Amino acid sequence: MAAVEDLATRVGTLQACQALGVPRASVYRKRSRLEGPPPPRQRPTPPLALQSEERQQVLDLLHCDRFFDSSPAQIYATLLDEGTYLCSERTFYRVLAAEGEVRERRDQLRHPNYQKPELLATGPNQVWSWDITKLLGPTKWTYYYLYVILDIYSRFVTGWMLAEAERASLAEELIKKTLERSQIAPGKLTLHADRGSSMTSKPVALLLADLGVTKTHSRPHTSNDNPFSEAQFKTLKYHPRFPQRFDSLQQARQFCYDFFNWYNTEHRHSSLGLLTPEVVHFQRSDEVLAHRREVLQTAFERNPLRFRGRSPQPPRLPKAVWINPPTDPQEPEAQS
Repeated sequence: MAAVEDLATRVGTLQACQALGVPRASVYRKRSRLEGPPPPRQRPTPPLALQSEERQQVLDLLHCDRFFDSSPAQIYATLLDEGTYLCSERTFYRVLAAEGEVRERRDQLRHPNYQKPELLATGPNQVWSWDITKLLGPTKWTYYYLYVILDIYSRFVTGWMLAEAERASLAEELIKKTLERSQIAPGKLTLHADRGSSMTSKPVALLLADLGVTKTHSRPHTSNDNPFSEAQFKTLKYHPRFPQRFDSLQQARQFCYDFFNWYNTEHRHSSLGLLTPEVVHFQRSDEVLAHRREVLQTAFERNPLRFRGRSPQPPRLPKAVWINPPTDPQEPEAQS
């Protein structure tokens, strides 16, 4: 490489590399390592640019009480209407960018960043979800309010209530009775809900704190943070016997009683290995799945060609159920 540099000083780098068969890129790379990076070029100031005094005048105008919350376009147009021209609209933005002030200039309410709930259930009575939905009453603008508490692992409805109003006191009563009936020990349950007035009320929060229940909430306007309650309400309202309106509170209660009895004991969930919520919630799934395997094995032995020589297996029950599963691939097998 030294021979190339010596020859380059006499005939030039191109001719020296051609004569010695050395790539020019290697010479330039070696030269840049020895000499270091070139000093940054000083960009000349364009002749049309604002002078420092003019730039300060524009900045003072942008900061004045009259225009501090106006956009550069509004300021530019206002000054033109008043017969004044300081600079173009684009230059207003350049001056603001140089000061790090290119942002929303109006005084606006800034909402906090809500943390995404990530809840895991590997068995019953670990995470419950609850919500309230409206059922149409006999006349226009009349509603009945259905409160439902759901176990997200088994989809078992652990408690429900139908009332003519939505009140925190009613939610407090339902939660307390449901916890007592299910014999939930303190510190073992997480209760998840959205941000409705009853869900975020102080009486409900104090009750859960007294009972040792952890409460979590969905992010605002994010229905995916409470998917199991939303899906259960859809199953309710798409049921073939669900009426367009209920004639009375008694009729609505009778319908809900029949529906939840069917939902818990007869409705087979595809996401639960086609098991009913009652079987999963009371941990009888191993027995039912073993029986299904015996039936399938008998059918396989009777006619193996129908199954192409492979013994069929019943759908499996998921090991874990998530609300907003994390992206870490090492987490347990998830379903949401």
